[in-house]
Amino acid sequence: MDPHGTPVGTFASLGISPRILSILDALKYTIPTPIQARAIAPGLAGTDVVGIAQTGTGKTLAFGIPIIQHIIESDGRALVLVPTRELALQAEETFLKVGRPLGVRTAVLIGGAAMRPQIEAIRRGPDVVIATPGRLIDHLEQGILGLSTVSILVLDEADRMLDMGFLPQIKRILSAVPTERQTMLFSATLSREIFTIAQKTMKTPVQIEVAPQGTTSENVTQELFLVRGDEKLRLLEKILSETEGPTLVFCRTKHGARKIAARLTAIGHKAADIQGNRSLAQRKQALAGFKSGQHRVLVATDIVARGIDVQGVAFVINYDLPGAAADYVHRIGRTGRAGAQGHAISFVLPQEKRDIRDIEHLIRKAIDFTPLPILPAATPGSSLSHYDEEDAPRGGSRGRGSSGGGGRGGRPSGASHRRGPSFHSTGRHRR
Repeated sequence: MDPHGTPVGTFASLGISPRILSILDALKYTIPTPIQARAIAPGLAGTDVVGIAQTGTGKTLAFGIPIIQHIIESDGRALVLVPTRELALQAEETFLKVGRPLGVRTAVLIGGAAMRPQIEAIRRGPDVVIATPGRLIDHLEQGILGLSTVSILVLDEADRMLDMGFLPQIKRILSAVPTERQTMLFSATLSREIFTIAQKTMKTPVQIEVAPQGTTSENVTQELFLVRGDEKLRLLEKILSETEGPTLVFCRTKHGARKIAARLTAIGHKAADIQGNRSLAQRKQALAGFKSGQHRVLVATDIVARGIDVQGVAFVINYDLPGAAADYVHRIGRTGRAGAQGHAISFVLPQEKRDIRDIEHLIRKAIDFTPLPILPAATPGSSLSHYDEEDAPRGGSRGRGSSGGGGRGGRPSGASHRRGPSFHSTGRHRR
C-alpha cells in the first residue's frame, strides 16, 4: 500500500485522474505493464521520456494516459507520430476507448485514405492528431493545419520510422512544433540516430528500459526447419493441418503473401493476406477478420510485425526469414502475449544459416533445428519457390514502398510549406 492506502502496482498508484481510472476499470485495465508502470508517472509530471520496450508491451497507454490527462486538465494538444497506417489506427482505437468518454477528439492522418475526411477532422479541432510522417507533411505543405499549439509530441516506434527513411520528415516536423513542449519517444532499440534525436530535441529526459534489446518472451517457444525453397509451402500445409489456433505467417514479399494466402484458401484453410499492394480498407478488413476468427491464417509482410494488437495468436511462422535479426524479435512478439503461451517456427534455407547465427546472437539463446517431417506429395501449386523472382530482393525494410507509411513525404526536404496556426483548419488548403 502507498501512504494513501492504494495498492502499489495498480493504475491507481500512478497519480492518474479518478475520471480516467474509472474508464480503465470499466475496460478491465487494472495492472499496468512494466513500461506503463514506469512511464506514466513521469509522463503525467510533464517530464520528457525515452522509453525502450519491445513491441506489444502496452506503449500506447503509456503515453496515451498522460496525454488524455493533460488535455482534460489543461486543454493541451498532442501530436503522435507513428510509422505505419496500422499503428495509427491502433493508437486511435486506444484513444477512443479511454479519451472519447472524456470528450477528447482525435484525427488520424494517414496515407492510403481519402484526404477530405481528414480535412474535415482537422476542421473539427482535434485534441490529438495521430499521423504518419509523410501524410502529415502533405497537410502541412497544403496549409491545412499547423502545429503551433502542440504541447506534447510523441514519437512512437521511432526506430521503425528511421528504418523506413522518415528522418527528413521527422526533422521538418520537429522544426514546426513549439520548442516548449513535452516529448515522449518510444522505441524497441536505442540506436545512435535515436540517441541524437533525443539529445537535440528533449530536455533531460527520463530513460526507461523495461527489457534488454533483443529480449524475447519466455512464453514463446521457438524452433527451426531446414528446407529447400520448393518444400516451404508443403511444410506450411503440413503444420497447419496438424495444429489448431490463429496463425500468423510472415513472408518477404507482397506477391508472396498474396500467393500463399490464395494457395491456402484453395486447399480449404480460412486465410487472408495483408501487404502493401492491398488498399487500406482491404487491410483493415483482413486484420478484422483475423481478430474475429473469420480467418484462421493471416499471411503478412513486415507491415504488421510491429505494434498490431492481435490477442490469442497461437503460432507465428516465418515462411521467409526477415531481412534483419531485430525484425525476428518483433515478428515472434505477435504470439505469447498477455501471459499466454505461443510458438514460433522459422523456415531456413541452407544458405541462411548465417542469418540464424545473427538472430541467436541478438536474442542470446540457441534455437533448435527440428528434423524435417515427411511432407505431402507435390501437387500443382504446392511450390511457390519461384515467387521471389518477381519481387524485390531481400534486404530489410528500408525505403517507404510497401510498409504503408503513407503520404508523399519523400519530397525534397527543402520544399516550401505553409503553416497554419493550430490543429484547426487554416482555410488555405489547395484543391
